[in-house]
Amino acid sequence: MSEHGAALQTYNQELVKCKDYLFVPKRNEIVDIIYKEEAEKAVLEKNLDILQSRLTLLKKSLEHYKSVYEGYDRTIKETENGFKKILESSQTLLQLAQQEASKLDCNTNSKKAVFTEFSCVEEPHF
Repeated sequence: MSEHGAALQTYNQELVKCKDYLFVPKRNEIVDIIYKEEAEKAVLEKNLDILQSRLTLLKKSLEHYKSVYEGYDRTIKETENGFKKILESSQTLLQLAQQEASKLDCNTNSKKAVFTEFSCVEEPHF
């Protein structure tokens, strides 16, 4: 029996050594890794919060500038349309002025003038 007791004590001592020299240091390494990763996680979460805040501000800024851009774009289109209408009106006015000038020229340059589509044509002499 004492042999069994001695063997048991030897096994017990080996288990304690194994625990003290293998398991405890490995567990402590894991604890160190956990602390380091938790610290890194905290830094990343803080950076993520900062980036999220910046992203939110940037989205609002973009929204504002897109709205301003649309306002400029609308104003430019309205101005171009107004300018086009002015050009069309000016062209019509010019055509009317030329027609009236042509009529006046026909009246002053010809004694007997017939108006055919706003141009002077003298009557044939018989």
